[in-house]
Amino acid sequence: MSVKTKRFFKKLISYAGIFFFILAAGMLYWQLRNYSLMDIARALWHIPFINLVLACVACLFGYIALSLYDYLALDYVGRKVSWWKWMLAGMLGFAISNNAGHAVVSGGAIRYRLYTRWRVPGSDIVKMLMFSGFTFFLGYAAIAVIGYFLVPNDMFANSAGAAFGVNGLFIVCLSVILAYYTIATMLSGKSIRIGEIKIHIPTIGEAIVQTILGIADALCAGMVLYFCISPFIDMPFGVFIGLYVIANVAGVFSQVPGGIGVFESIFMVALPESTDKAAVFGALLAYRIIYYVLPLIGVGGLFFIYERWLRARMKRWLNEAKEKMPHIQIQLPHKKQKIQK
Repeated sequence: MSVKTKRFFKKLISYAGIFFFILAAGMLYWQLRNYSLMDIARALWHIPFINLVLACVACLFGYIALSLYDYLALDYVGRKVSWWKWMLAGMLGFAISNNAGHAVVSGGAIRYRLYTRWRVPGSDIVKMLMFSGFTFFLGYAAIAVIGYFLVPNDMFANSAGAAFGVNGLFIVCLSVILAYYTIATMLSGKSIRIGEIKIHIPTIGEAIVQTILGIADALCAGMVLYFCISPFIDMPFGVFIGLYVIANVAGVFSQVPGGIGVFESIFMVALPESTDKAAVFGALLAYRIIYYVLPLIGVGGLFFIYERWLRARMKRWLNEAKEKMPHIQIQLPHKKQKIQK
């Protein structure tokens, strides 16, 4: 592949997010064209308080599951840090990447900052990011495959493009799962080298744990939206979680930060025309606030406190070192006097 071709594909990938965002925004506008902002605000206000509390609890468990990605990745590379460290790095990394998109760049940067401070080598951090990425995708792909059979075939009948995308997503997810488990079975214990980094193939046991953890994360995240949206639609949980994961994975593939617009559009297209779309959009907005905004504020605040505490401790150590340091007076040698003949 020539240099020009590589540059072309890089630009194509970078601009794909903008394209999908514009497309999703247009679809959202079309779905909500008959509703006002007051209708959406009224829907937000009418979500029962107990549902919002349950959504927040599900969000908390979801981010605990996300932090376990880091624990599993640390075990994979054979490193150990204190429990609060991998929880802080995991929650903060995902809180940032969920909002900013491009998880490897955004979430990876904060992990690199924290883990290098905790004496984890950079090469191991790269391995951890790759392992966590596969953990995320295995769990969501597994539910997307299951959800493909749970979601009724006529749910996307009104949109040929959405139906084609869902079928394609099913094929991709199933292919990746089968390929990952085949490699884990046939090449278990072996290693491959990518550049200067040596990566060992996960065992089948590690692959199963990855899938279970990814499924738990997806279920907790889906429960956040389910508690927000259940007062407005009557949908079996199996159908809902299948639709949720399909929309979420599509949002990840779109490269739009947080899948914003893409995620909502798939939900709007899948629901019947008789559904109150303003109420559904209000529930989706509540989900965005609870699952994306609140964790970023909460964990970001903890990170700020940690940084201030660390600076105060370093300053205290420096002051103590200065006090204990003996005052050594250095006497400069006198200049030799010239010898008079």
